[in-house]
Amino acid sequence: MEQTMTNTRKIRVPALIECGVLIAGGTSGVGLAAALQFAAAGVPRIGLIGRNAERGGAAREAVMKHAPEAKVVFIAADANQVDQAARAVEVGLEKLGKIDVLVNSTVGPAIPKLFHEMLVEDIAPTVFQQMMGPLIMSRLILPGMRESGGGVIINISSDAGKVTTPGESVIGAAMAAIIMFSRTLAMEVKRFGIRVNTLTPSLIEGTLTYDRIFNDPFSTKLFSSATAMAHLGVAQPDDLASLIVFLASPAAARITGQTISVNGGISAA
Repeated sequence: MEQTMTNTRKIRVPALIECGVLIAGGTSGVGLAAALQFAAAGVPRIGLIGRNAERGGAAREAVMKHAPEAKVVFIAADANQVDQAARAVEVGLEKLGKIDVLVNSTVGPAIPKLFHEMLVEDIAPTVFQQMMGPLIMSRLILPGMRESGGGVIINISSDAGKVTTPGESVIGAAMAAIIMFSRTLAMEVKRFGIRVNTLTPSLIEGTLTYDRIFNDPFSTKLFSSATAMAHLGVAQPDDLASLIVFLASPAAARITGQTISVNGGISAA
């Protein structure tokens, strides 16, 4: 009788009600929506990292209203800066204990601009602000996840890293870097039971980035046509948050190294 060999290796995949979650960029937009949905799912320990103390305090209060019994902390830090990110992780571990899930929802302030119109001195800061947060935060959180035998990292990039769009040459390069970083990291750390996935939205209503885009004439013209292609509707923060919670859960225990677009049909990349 022919036998089929299977890999039955056990990995640590805790239920959400046992997890500690740290969200870089957790004070608004997708990060805050994810925090609210993690709270609704019963996550007992949630850390929100952001640069704006006032917005951070308001975000913490909003999450606590959804989950009064949860421990929710706000940590003021810029995840793009190594010293501040390191301190944020240190404080997160101190206040929350083990971090099982890291969500990197940081975004830079850049808006689309044709490459020949960019100032040369703006290129490096744009790349840095768009892509460094997920790399730095992932590196800082990995030792703890390796020691505990598992974990989840979810990075937010953009369809700009997969689909060519005029005006997004530098932004797209940074977003493509996050995508490739996440895919490669997933292959490096799968032996430790750590899963890494990336979400690539296009437009997301109700976010600071959305407001910046539609306050600029060139970006408005560029993305108005994209909006018309979203026949399923332009994505909302909750759309991505639902997928984030799923990817962090045991239901996604065999999913890693994937890049998933949430864009309402703007593209099929």
